[in-house]
Amino acid sequence: MKKSYKSLFVLLAVMLFSLTASGSAFAFNDIQKDAGKSYIEQLQKKGLIKGDGGGMFKPKSALTAQSAVLLIVNGFGLNIDNIRFIKEPKASDFYTKVKDDAYYAKAFIVANLNGLEIPRDIDPNGKVTREQFAHWIFKAISKKGEYAWIEMYQTFKDEDKVTKGYMDSVQKLLIGKIATLDNGKFRPKNAITRSEAAVILAKALSFVKNTQPVPPAQPEQPVSPLTEVKLTSEAYGSEALKVTVSAQAPHPGYGIEIANVAFKDKQAIVTYRILKPDPAALYPQVITTVKASVYVSNAYTPVLGGEAQ
Repeated sequence: MKKSYKSLFVLLAVMLFSLTASGSAFAFNDIQKDAGKSYIEQLQKKGLIKGDGGGMFKPKSALTAQSAVLLIVNGFGLNIDNIRFIKEPKASDFYTKVKDDAYYAKAFIVANLNGLEIPRDIDPNGKVTREQFAHWIFKAISKKGEYAWIEMYQTFKDEDKVTKGYMDSVQKLLIGKIATLDNGKFRPKNAITRSEAAVILAKALSFVKNTQPVPPAQPEQPVSPLTEVKLTSEAYGSEALKVTVSAQAPHPGYGIEIANVAFKDKQAIVTYRILKPDPAALYPQVITTVKASVYVSNAYTPVLGGEAQ
């Protein structure tokens, strides 16, 4: 019996080792001298890139559109989970050459609905230019938040070759040191290589991880025309209080009224509403005291609750 248990333990150990080994990331054989080696390995460890099954990454090969879209969508974790559809979207709703049953079809749908601006006539098997990839990367970054980019213009030798609609994206990646120049050139029309794409994606993901987005702007609160708003109270009979809300208005066209009294925890919380002047009338510009009163039980303590919206 002990021998059987020992044999079973050895078998389980072998199985566990096999599963661990098969799930680990093996080093690519053809990136040892590639400038993007460390970035490629970063993405490989995250499970974002794979080789050809034979241990080769082919870093100098051109990146295809399908690979680019999969890289960006998976790398940035883009999704459409918060969108509710009347009809399930299909790739053919947005693209003329992306088949609905292709394994990368959903990634193209997600890219479209996240505003990556992938061309409608994109060829999934076609090459992607450096300016296209830069534009898609910048759009993906923008989906993760609004970032404060340094206001400057990066000049380079072949800037006149950049498609007008892509220039802002190229500039942002250069300013953020996500993309770099090659001997003063960006080579916007060149097909981006798998290594170049890996470097840019890895740097973009690092940028998003380590850069705090700009907080969304808070809507400006309207400035009240009334100042010195205060609440006073006085006895009214043996069981009541006369509660008055008063304020200073810029002219006698303004008024004030009691909007509500909420009773909570022995407090009478009084809110007020501003009465706007007649826009067609003329009023002397004289500071005016406006008042409104309400009666409550003296069992409650009056509290000013603010302006009702």
